[in-house]
Amino acid sequence: MRVIRIGILLLTAFAVLADGAVEPWSQAILEIGAALLLVVWAVQAALRREFEFRWNALLIPVGALLALALVQWTANLTAYSFVTKLDSLRQAAELILLFLTVQAFRTPKEWRNLVWFLMGLAFAVSLFGIIQHFTWNGKLYWFRTLHHGGAPFGPFVDRDDFAGFVELILPLGLALLVLDGEQREHRLLVSLFMVFPAAALLLSGSRTGIVIFGCELAMLAGLLWIYGRRSQRWLLPAVAGAVVLLAAWLGVGRSLARFTGPTGTEVSLIQRFDWSRDTWHIFLHHPFIGTGMGTLQTVYPRYESHYIGLVVNHAHDDYVELLSDAGIIGGAFGFAFLLILYRRGIRHLRRARTPLVRSLYGGALVACTGLLIHELVDFNLHIPSNAIIFLLIAALVTSLIPEPIANPRHLSHRRHLPS
Repeated sequence: MRVIRIGILLLTAFAVLADGAVEPWSQAILEIGAALLLVVWAVQAALRREFEFRWNALLIPVGALLALALVQWTANLTAYSFVTKLDSLRQAAELILLFLTVQAFRTPKEWRNLVWFLMGLAFAVSLFGIIQHFTWNGKLYWFRTLHHGGAPFGPFVDRDDFAGFVELILPLGLALLVLDGEQREHRLLVSLFMVFPAAALLLSGSRTGIVIFGCELAMLAGLLWIYGRRSQRWLLPAVAGAVVLLAAWLGVGRSLARFTGPTGTEVSLIQRFDWSRDTWHIFLHHPFIGTGMGTLQTVYPRYESHYIGLVVNHAHDDYVELLSDAGIIGGAFGFAFLLILYRRGIRHLRRARTPLVRSLYGGALVACTGLLIHELVDFNLHIPSNAIIFLLIAALVTSLIPEPIANPRHLSHRRHLPS
């Protein structure tokens, strides 16, 4: 399974570095790569003459959404068959990567290595974003011209996409710190890996991202109060203080000034609510099976209440857009995903016996919750890189990680939630 684990990590890094894999060429590479990994897994299993299959309930709603997209496409129940076909290919790649993650990552060490990889990726991307911010020449990677504009940060064309990427990873590392999940000699490196992405998030000026990060800190503080040791309670304020100092040194005044209102061609929160409301009207007119996966841009102009000269390709609310694209049926699959995620995640967190596993579950739950809140005003789950990382973390939350009996020294400090 080592080859599969390395392949998943490489595809994840590629998706992030290729502008979130939102362009056709990068999506094609991601989809082909996922298919090849599935073939490698099958060949390895055939050579061993043993198909060892590990189940995860999240495969049901994710697979059901893919099946719905295929039905829309093949039965011509979509407003634009070609777009729905492309969207189903993206969903298929994400389903494959979710399946392979469940098969390849099993032990606490393997999940810990995944978290460390994501922390290292976030640190490298954030450092690149900071450097690019201060040496900006109007081109992504200093050579790619942005023909359609944007507000880039790091390899992402939009600062909110970068924010979604970072807010998925920050809770993972912070949970290792505050819940005693990492060895003492590694805590300084974990802190470094967390401080730079958090400061880069402030520098990016993503208003929603900054607010969500504050919510994640509050959730982590709650976990620290329930499960952490008193001697660890200083770590979270210390990291937050280091982030503020680094951000102040970098000079985030102009970025934070965006909280006073939109600038340039950016859209306001009211405009986002208008798009969400118009998309809701699309759902009301196509309540059962929707207009087809990925067809919002095609259908939206007929329902647009206020034209502002922008092409609306997403509703800036992934929940309403899911209802618009897939109707009540798709909404039911989405609700099933959330139900499985939180029922299993909370149960696993409460039953965790070792600090490492408790940190993995706690950080992953906070990360998923942060992005799911963000999706009320954005569409990160339509950015392949962020969707893949979200699914990797969701697989962690819902997978039963085997663990030895915890050291009594750690168990004595745990506070149990009421049954």
